[in-house]
Amino acid sequence: MKAYVLHGINDIKFEDVNKPVPRENEVLLKVCAAGICGSDIPRIYKNGAHVHPIILGHEFAGIVEAAGDSKNADLVGKRMGVFPLIPCMECDQCKARQYEMCRKYNYLGSRCDGAFAEYVAVPIWNLIELPDTVSFGEAAMLEPFSVAAHSMRAMIDENTDRNTSVLVWGAGTIGMMLVMLFKAEGFKNILCVASKSYQAETLNEKVGIEKENIFEGTDKDKVKEWIKEKSGTGAKIAFECVGKNETYAAVIENAAPSANIMLVGNPASDMSLSRDLYWKILRSQLTIKGTWNSSYTKEEDDDWHYVLSKLSNNEMAAEDLISHRFKLENLSDGFEIMRDKSENYIKCMFVK
Repeated sequence: MKAYVLHGINDIKFEDVNKPVPRENEVLLKVCAAGICGSDIPRIYKNGAHVHPIILGHEFAGIVEAAGDSKNADLVGKRMGVFPLIPCMECDQCKARQYEMCRKYNYLGSRCDGAFAEYVAVPIWNLIELPDTVSFGEAAMLEPFSVAAHSMRAMIDENTDRNTSVLVWGAGTIGMMLVMLFKAEGFKNILCVASKSYQAETLNEKVGIEKENIFEGTDKDKVKEWIKEKSGTGAKIAFECVGKNETYAAVIENAAPSANIMLVGNPASDMSLSRDLYWKILRSQLTIKGTWNSSYTKEEDDDWHYVLSKLSNNEMAAEDLISHRFKLENLSDGFEIMRDKSENYIKCMFVK
């Protein structure tokens, strides 16, 4: 089969490799869509992966081609999404069914072979069956959507006032998805800070956020003035979706007293905390949390089933976030677009 194999830093090749053979309790999945995550770009060009050679790709969906044992033969031909984290099932977090915090996990596409290929071997436990109403492109976004949902659901419940001011700082993929999810949950006062004009346009034209609730730019003083105008004392719920020191600080500065803050963005560098910000946390009694993954327990109340329900009921125009679609042999163009930022993009993916 054909696959993108990362042999080392800045050494990725589209080449012939052996088709994986599924073992017991695994399936061979024919990949029908695979998204490029922002974390894939530094893996390819800057930092490398945990092991080499490796096939990257952890946001994907496909059709079961074969089962590794006869007892699971009924899965052949079914459409599946995939939770990419493979838990150890032995640590305290796994025993508590908090698999996203497993201490000895494996991971499809970053620690073992993933989906930038024609086929991938996947543990049956990691499969989530797709309804016909969900496209493969949408299903390939289940992973980032579930990350966004995990951060949102940690901050709200069914009793949260839907008029509460929500600040989403950063309009990359996760930020866009967070806004979509909050809209689907009926929140009315969503404030978005986007650093780029095309992000602001997408939030307005495709996500449906009013222009007056979008701040385009990075001017700290102007943002502060705008948020105060929109929310009074500041945002009651705030998300940092950039991962930079200055945005981390800005979110804290613009939070209301007793606000809840969620850190979502992967850190681009070391993070520091000034004395003034520390005082703001103390005196405003802020609650700051962090997240990096999503809950997957194979039950209806986990993040993956929550998102799948939203997608299957057409509560979100998820396909609008796919800015670039490639054939597998051209997916390297997506790597380069994201590396060089040569074009505006939200989600680049291979779609069969």
